[in-house]
Amino acid sequence: MLSRIDPSAHVEEGVTTGDGVLIWQHATVRRDATIGDRTSVGAGAYVGAGVTVGADCKIQNAAQIFEGAKLASGVFIGPGAILTNDRHPRAVNPDGTRKDLSDWHRAGVTVEEGASIGAAVIVGAGRTVGAWALVGAGAVVTRDIPAFAVVAGVPARQTGWVCRCATRISPPERCGKCGHEYALGPIGVEEVV
Repeated sequence: MLSRIDPSAHVEEGVTTGDGVLIWQHATVRRDATIGDRTSVGAGAYVGAGVTVGADCKIQNAAQIFEGAKLASGVFIGPGAILTNDRHPRAVNPDGTRKDLSDWHRAGVTVEEGASIGAAVIVGAGRTVGAWALVGAGAVVTRDIPAFAVVAGVPARQTGWVCRCATRISPPERCGKCGHEYALGPIGVEEVV
């Protein structure tokens, strides 16, 4: 499968792209980023330097994924979502001198396999969104999200559990839609294999 990079996209040198990658109009992908096979980067999206994006991801229009982020395979990032990377942002030091890279302590976001982040979500620096979790549109994520959790609101709070197919579940339960089975474990929901 051939990759397609729109001529208006800005893809810096040193970017690694897999097979079948689509990078749409006016997207920016910074140096040393890695974009996995069959991943789509939407129009106007920003992927920071050194960001790792797994295979089969979908990064929607105007999403901003800042330096230090790691996205596993099958991740969905909704339009206008922002994955931040600075827990203590300042433009200047206490003495008024301009901050530079040596003053910056990057804390990227980790999004685990199959997780979905809705439109206009903001994920705070250093947070982890667990595998197959679902973050509702407009949420502000200020703490880690467990696997299979559904969260929404400002700040984001858990409202339930969700199956791989995005159907709400109440473990222990077998999903009526796709048949995956789940149980409550010591730190949340686990799949029964």
